[in-house]
Amino acid sequence: MSDRNTAIRSLHDLGLAAWFGGSLMGAVGLNGAAQDEGGTEASRDRIASSGWAKWAPVNAAAIGAHLFGGGGLLAVNAHRVATQQGVAASTAAKTVITAAALAATAYARVLGKKVELGSSTDPEDAEKAAKHPIDLDKARRQLAAAQWAVPALTGCLVVLNALHGEQQRPTEQIPGMWERARSATHLMR
Repeated sequence: MSDRNTAIRSLHDLGLAAWFGGSLMGAVGLNGAAQDEGGTEASRDRIASSGWAKWAPVNAAAIGAHLFGGGGLLAVNAHRVATQQGVAASTAAKTVITAAALAATAYARVLGKKVELGSSTDPEDAEKAAKHPIDLDKARRQLAAAQWAVPALTGCLVVLNALHGEQQRPTEQIPGMWERARSATHLMR
């Protein structure tokens, strides 16, 4: 049996790369282009909403690939998480930040749909918006913050991924496992 985990590592890394890169490009490029090209706030909202809606299925696939790959990596590295000093802490941090990035992504999508609905020229959308009025200015501000939170959080995941890579070096594994074993025997005394 091979000790290589190329497929799951690739899913994990490519999914994270697309999630990070797509969210950063959207916050900078797509929103910036909508700002430059849209004459009114409503038209800027429609341009940005259209682009984000086209990105949503790709983003969902990227997130799914990242989570599937991450679960696979956790399964194959469970022994390191349990025995190597520092790996459990970095894994826990990565889990918490992943959950925060997922929450920020979902919140941005909900806010984006609200802004899209509130700025739509479609009569059906206008009717829906009238039934559920929102403060569009507030939603726009919250959306901007959420859209910047996603690349910030996924960028943190990229850094933690680099830390995990460093922790896999043989020069890190043996002392880390030794330190964990030493501290465990110290607790038994």
